[in-house]
Amino acid sequence: MTAHERTSFDPAEMDPKAFYRVLNSVVVPRPIAWVCTRSADGVHNLAPHSFYTVACVDPPVVQFTSVGRKDSLTNVEATGEFTIGVTPEELFEQVNATSTDFPPDHDEAEHTGVVLEDSDVVGVKRVADSPVTLECRLHGTLSLGDSTVVFGRVVHVSAHADAVRDGRPRIDALRPLARLGGNEWSTIGELKEIRRIPYREWQADPSIGRALRGE
Repeated sequence: MTAHERTSFDPAEMDPKAFYRVLNSVVVPRPIAWVCTRSADGVHNLAPHSFYTVACVDPPVVQFTSVGRKDSLTNVEATGEFTIGVTPEELFEQVNATSTDFPPDHDEAEHTGVVLEDSDVVGVKRVADSPVTLECRLHGTLSLGDSTVVFGRVVHVSAHADAVRDGRPRIDALRPLARLGGNEWSTIGELKEIRRIPYREWQADPSIGRALRGE
């Protein structure tokens, strides 16, 4: 076993913004929710949120976090609907540009040349060139310190037909971007595939464990 010298980061002794940078550099890679919302006045907002994941399978619920009070949160609370698009690699610069702090009455999609189109179920538009879109209705929110977690009930999913094989969207067609620390992003890079090992196989074949332990 190799002994490693460690550097400690204590949130109780650090400025919150400094510790935020540490967390952002450790919880990686993070999928990006390209959240499209509509204000009470009908203005669309498009913004990437990298604190994003699945919250529940049955019923299907996803979640993203608004760090501070972003326009996405205000609009979702006002209308109760939003869409989430996968962020494809070819729209890297547009995804990044939609994180600009435009005033609430500005449409980020118009500023950045992102084409929006009508969704199938909800009244909020979706990104036309996003290979997969989740259409969501607000399930609820949870306030935690300076942030708010938004839970959305997924009511419809649509995908570009050429991104679907064997009944599900495929990663090599989606080519999603992911967020890392600081200004760093990543692509999917090399794909690896491995199946889970059932416990009955561990029991039947002791060499599996020995190989993993390097024995």
